[in-house]
Amino acid sequence: MSAAALIVFAKDPVPGRVKTRMVPPFSPRQAADFYAALLEDVLEASSEFARAAGLAAVLAIHPPRAARSIVARVPTDFRVIAQRGANLGQRMDFAMRDAAAGGASRILLRGSDSPVLDADRFTEALEALDDVELVVSPDLDGGYNLIGLRQPVTGLFDHPMSTRTVLEDTLANATELGLTSRIQQPSFDIDTAEDLVLLREARSGPASAVVERLCPNALAYLDAHELWPDTESRQF
Repeated sequence: MSAAALIVFAKDPVPGRVKTRMVPPFSPRQAADFYAALLEDVLEASSEFARAAGLAAVLAIHPPRAARSIVARVPTDFRVIAQRGANLGQRMDFAMRDAAAGGASRILLRGSDSPVLDADRFTEALEALDDVELVVSPDLDGGYNLIGLRQPVTGLFDHPMSTRTVLEDTLANATELGLTSRIQQPSFDIDTAEDLVLLREARSGPASAVVERLCPNALAYLDAHELWPDTESRQF
């Protein structure tokens, strides 16, 4: 394995199991299809960066039974593993320990619903790990979309996940564990249909070309099905 690894944390895009907070106004099928398009984009962008930077690319999928069936649908340079653990924190810890066991001394783990994370963000995180032991890229909702460690640390994720204090709780644990850390500039993820306003703003902003390149399938799906909210009212 490479001396560094990039892990994509994802779910099997099954209706009723993914992006449930987008329903309504999306139907369960639309939410799943949108997530599948988003995941395809995230995997392609992550694969491209991993190849260029010489990182091992890993897809950690949930539920575990999906690991075998999804292999044929991901870029060939990905190693697919099942997420293991009773909760999200345990599953993240397992994935990082798996990468470390394979020889990775710098480990990045990203979510699958933050479509505008680009190569500069990953490069910045890797470089930060030369100086600190933990780096995080915050979401606007109190969580984070990218976390990097030199090595797994027992207890770092021993707190409730999927809350508005996830970043705060992780950093508090890091301080108690004696880890040095760095916080990157925040980005956004897509948890609700209203969050699509942020994606549309990014698409029309100064980095529009980057956004179009990073998430063509997700954008095409939203365009084709006319699933964008109104910019000002955030209503559909």
